[in-house]
Amino acid sequence: MNRVRTSIILGCLVMGGFHAQAVDFAQDVRPILSDKCFTCHGPDEHARKADFRMDLGEAKYTEEVIVVGDGAASEFYQRLVTEDMDDRMPPEETDVQLTAEEIATIKTWIDEGAVYSKHWSFRPVTAPEVPAVADSAWGTNAIDNFIVARLERDGLAPSGIADKETLIRRLSFDLRGLPPTLDEIDAFVADGDAGAYERVVDRFLADDAYGERMALDWLDAARYADTFGYQSDVNSNMWPWRDWVIRAFNDNMPFDEFVRDQVAGDLLPDATQDQRLATGFNRLHRQTNEGGSVNEEWRVEYVSDRTTTFGTAFLGLTLECAQCHDHKFDPVFMKDFYSLSAFFNNIDESGLYSHFTNAVPSPSMYLYKDDEQEKHAKLVEMIARKESVLATVVEQAEEYFTAWDKAEEKSTEAAVPVVHYSFDEVKDNVIEPAVGEAKATLTMGPEFGEGVVGQALLLKGEDGFDAKPVAQFERTDTFSFAMWMKTDRHVPHTVVFHRSKGETDAGSRGYELLLQDGKPTFSLVHFWPGNAIRVQTESVLALDTWTHVVISYDGSSRADGVQIYLDGEAQPLSVIRDGLKKTIKYGDNNLGLIMGNRFRGI
Repeated sequence: MNRVRTSIILGCLVMGGFHAQAVDFAQDVRPILSDKCFTCHGPDEHARKADFRMDLGEAKYTEEVIVVGDGAASEFYQRLVTEDMDDRMPPEETDVQLTAEEIATIKTWIDEGAVYSKHWSFRPVTAPEVPAVADSAWGTNAIDNFIVARLERDGLAPSGIADKETLIRRLSFDLRGLPPTLDEIDAFVADGDAGAYERVVDRFLADDAYGERMALDWLDAARYADTFGYQSDVNSNMWPWRDWVIRAFNDNMPFDEFVRDQVAGDLLPDATQDQRLATGFNRLHRQTNEGGSVNEEWRVEYVSDRTTTFGTAFLGLTLECAQCHDHKFDPVFMKDFYSLSAFFNNIDESGLYSHFTNAVPSPSMYLYKDDEQEKHAKLVEMIARKESVLATVVEQAEEYFTAWDKAEEKSTEAAVPVVHYSFDEVKDNVIEPAVGEAKATLTMGPEFGEGVVGQALLLKGEDGFDAKPVAQFERTDTFSFAMWMKTDRHVPHTVVFHRSKGETDAGSRGYELLLQDGKPTFSLVHFWPGNAIRVQTESVLALDTWTHVVISYDGSSRADGVQIYLDGEAQPLSVIRDGLKKTIKYGDNNLGLIMGNRFRGI
């Protein structure tokens, strides 16, 4: 049998689906107490009555009301059945009563020893003891004994073996989610040799439809959907994770790896593409881009969703209550919830997806086919070598220029060596370097010169200027902007210029120059914040003073490719983000270069 499927079945048996005693506290008694008693005698210390607690099994509580092995003599039981309404539990005014069956379950539990047990998710995983059964002839393996034992406990007997047509139909729906074909039915009915059923099982397990059928239940547990949900319901490109789940079942993936890779595959040493892809389990929650949504509010909402989904899928516990207070019915505290949520809070993401682009919300990953990843690694290595050579050339050029500048007689002959190199290392997979250089100059203040009166744009944040479709740069282009600027105050966030359709509405795709608390801040963005570069000067603009500002970018898609000059002086820069991997352009080439404001931005 498939390892993932077998592990799930055995896990249920080990962790609470079966117990040797007639009554198990966690499985049978605790649900009754949680529903009828814990409000007054459970984990909530503020609501607890008579300083009496029923959920822990501690001696100081149980010895007072339980006579181990004698339910009828126990005050716990007597309080449930007494006719004295002053002593009856639960109190009459609560309008909560136990059924006769529930009371009998509690009495049987005390008669058997009143053994407390933890919820299965808190117990060590140990191999279950195969139970003995009266009808030993019915089963064909150890798992069948667990099933028969439970049937016998409830006074039931196993059904007889179905006819072969019914059997293959049940099996096909169970393993593939599809009815068997007529040819499959005829072949199974005609196969009178021993092991015919096992052979059909093997064929169905080898069918690609098996992984699709088994994945269906897991996709529900993981809250998978093809769209983001909420009102816009835009397509969510998470289908590669769905395909990973299907492959996991079809490839007979061990269950411990199935869990590990989805929870933390990206944290494994030398994580493979599939191990990182598996962690998409944690990003399947609904997302929003509704106008007016608060970015950070929704980002935290996503973290909460991951935490509660982890609790449901892997612990079998509801964790939602502990967001606001210690759980009243399970041993989960607020501290536990937020300690666990911190694990899911360590990604560089936005609370909103893009309204104007189809970008996958960052962080995202490349999915390579065949040998593409190896080719990409070779290209990256080759670029690094060429850049090293270029750095050497630049250094030598500076030395030659310094020597030339100091010489009394300056030669007009070029003395800088020229280095030639090719892309032969990658042969048929040549990526030609970009040819040419794109430049733009933007003047936002007066051109100071003798006898010249300047003109300037006064930008207050509520109005702006659209320079129309110019400066349509890609992240691989080299370009520069220069302008005179003067400001009369420092505020947290001011748009100087940008080429984008919006801020959170577009994931800030494009490029932009901001003043953040008076510091010039330049960004190139595919999707903010996980796929972008952003640098910021360490100094602020002088107030009420015209300052010449130059932004220079070398097309490297790296933060160290950006330089900012104030009045001709290169500024020390703080790197805020350095992870730009994808395009910053839109399909709409009519997008303008806008100064002073931004759609639904500041």
